[in-house]
Amino acid sequence: MSDVTRATRDGTARFHARHAGSSNADHVRRLGGLSLSSVGLGSYLAPPDDATDARYEAAVQRALALGINVLDAAIVYRNQRSERAFGRALRAAAAAGIGRDEVVVASKAGFLGFDGHRPPDPRAYWQTSIVDAGLAGWDEIAAGCHCLAPRYLAERIARSRANLGLATIDIYYLHNPETQLDDVDRPTFLRRMRAAYEVLERARADGAIARYGLATWFGLREPPGAKAHLDLAELVALAREVGGDGHGLEVIQAPLNRSLPEAAEAPTQGGQPLLAAARDLGLYVMSSASIMQGKLAPDPASARAALDWTRTRPGLGTALVGTSRAEHVEINAGVFRRA
Repeated sequence: MSDVTRATRDGTARFHARHAGSSNADHVRRLGGLSLSSVGLGSYLAPPDDATDARYEAAVQRALALGINVLDAAIVYRNQRSERAFGRALRAAAAAGIGRDEVVVASKAGFLGFDGHRPPDPRAYWQTSIVDAGLAGWDEIAAGCHCLAPRYLAERIARSRANLGLATIDIYYLHNPETQLDDVDRPTFLRRMRAAYEVLERARADGAIARYGLATWFGLREPPGAKAHLDLAELVALAREVGGDGHGLEVIQAPLNRSLPEAAEAPTQGGQPLLAAARDLGLYVMSSASIMQGKLAPDPASARAALDWTRTRPGLGTALVGTSRAEHVEINAGVFRRA
């Protein structure tokens, strides 16, 4: 059995070589030495139940069969069930001959979540599982739901690895870090980000993650001066202070679609749109809400048109689409599959 624990240059190239005859030339995108698909499979939506778990597992199998090798989860998605469904799907893929080194797997931490189901009293649950467990104090939890405390992040990384059944997670994001700015001033926020980066750099050194990123909603699209605004250059400089020139901050994620075009068009980052600023800083960009969680996809033709608009924005790496249905994966793959 292979001892490879993460996506690799050779493995991801091998994956796309198998699909070269059926994929358009612009489908393969580069993250360092890795070859990533221009469309990725997300796992945010749908109920936390067994039937949906089974559909996600089938969706992953279909995605891999069609040439999609980017899988995106978060520990809070569907109360950890999305990660677990992905883990089962990856084990099935391995049994079918798809190597661990061929697939890029991402997850996220930041928001407080549950285990399998939502408890009747969330605050009591968090008191027991987080505060009493010594992972964070309530003074380290922002907006009543978000935490970047070092002990909490380290525990979340370990839990995500167990859920996914992976020794190494290829991309580990801080999930909507701008949520911290609801409660704390910017100097406190930056101190918390520094401490979070230190955890991620240690996890990277230990092989628990390969690289890390920032998965945002408002932060990178908000103009300077807005309360939730994130300055990308500042956050990259902070990563460099913590991890040196070889730091692991390599990926960002932000919404991008025809209804939310700011990442491609609004000058929110030093007078540039996010995609241009990320390019100059050497960061790979993934879009979330690529078809506005289905709102831009009333029919298959509309879905493909909306997704292709996002996928082809200059500077974008991978357009993520959350779907638990294999038939929707088929539709999405139509944007890069040759007729």
